[in-house]
Amino acid sequence: MQDQAFSSLATPRLLDLGPGSWQDDVSKDGRPYFVYTPVSYRVGTVVPLVVLLHGCSQLPIGIAYDTHMNQLAEQYNFIVVYPQHLDLTRPDPNPILCWNWFFAVNQRRGSGEPASLAGIVQTIVQNTSQWTIDQERIYVAGISAGAGMAVNLGATYPDLFAAIGVHSGTEYQAISLPLPLSQPAPVGKKARAHVTVEPPSDAQVLFREGFLSVIPPGPDPNEQGEKAFKAMGSFARVVPTIVFHGTADPVADPISGNQVAQQWLRTNQLASYGAFTAAYESPSSVRLGQAPVPGGRSYTVFNWKDAVGNDVVVYWKVDGMGHAWSGGSPGSPFTDPKGPDASEAMYEFFMAHSLS
Repeated sequence: MQDQAFSSLATPRLLDLGPGSWQDDVSKDGRPYFVYTPVSYRVGTVVPLVVLLHGCSQLPIGIAYDTHMNQLAEQYNFIVVYPQHLDLTRPDPNPILCWNWFFAVNQRRGSGEPASLAGIVQTIVQNTSQWTIDQERIYVAGISAGAGMAVNLGATYPDLFAAIGVHSGTEYQAISLPLPLSQPAPVGKKARAHVTVEPPSDAQVLFREGFLSVIPPGPDPNEQGEKAFKAMGSFARVVPTIVFHGTADPVADPISGNQVAQQWLRTNQLASYGAFTAAYESPSSVRLGQAPVPGGRSYTVFNWKDAVGNDVVVYWKVDGMGHAWSGGSPGSPFTDPKGPDASEAMYEFFMAHSLS
């Protein structure tokens, strides 16, 4: 699905991406990724890892700038990895750099993009000469197409990701398609890691043929929750989930935010084997607020807790916000600085959860 694309000739040096190091690499299966390490970080210090997934036509540089996640990494001392939807070794059915969350091959463990992303995480974890990652505290978040892939990763690798963040996304298997019969020819190798992609003229997402301007609501979220639980297989566990969605989103229908929360409530009910019983219609708490900036957007936070008071699903519904990162960096046309700070909220939510 089309996100807040940030396509530019800019390099990290031309944008405020924090004072730390910005390291690029290519995974064993040919996927570029970028790692941000804070200035104060020292090898041997055990720190969390946050995987942040961009959206269609958006480069890792763009989402790093828009979300100010690197600045949070400097403040709280954690590592951020920005995988890029680009495979240097094979043709890709999606020429506008969307994570292909809607293809069935990418909705199960051990195949497609989820396996590739899990491999990148394992590479970083194993690179103990550069980082010492707390394997109990690895998280994934994304917006739009990246949010769809974050949902897929929560369902397929619940043993790897302690919690997930879903911004302007959809429930698990909201759409599930076979791979297209024909694929575009591969593009050249090394230069593709830094390619500039012009965003489509409208909010568009490529499926099999042509484009769709709006992602409609998905199927029954309770049924999708059961499918996500099934996808977990023997690795099933409760996956804490934080959701952000705008009530005026023109791309991912605003109902999608409700459905993501409902789907993960159902998945976590099943994964808890009866220990977590919260129902969508009866949140543990409902809080109203307004972003503390001039003209800040109002919002509602719905919270579903487990029996001992831990947050399991948190849903931020932001009034009047479109398809943009809430509280993102000012000056970008693809963020909404008037919204509550999604990056800070996700970080705080993540730090309250570990695999154990």
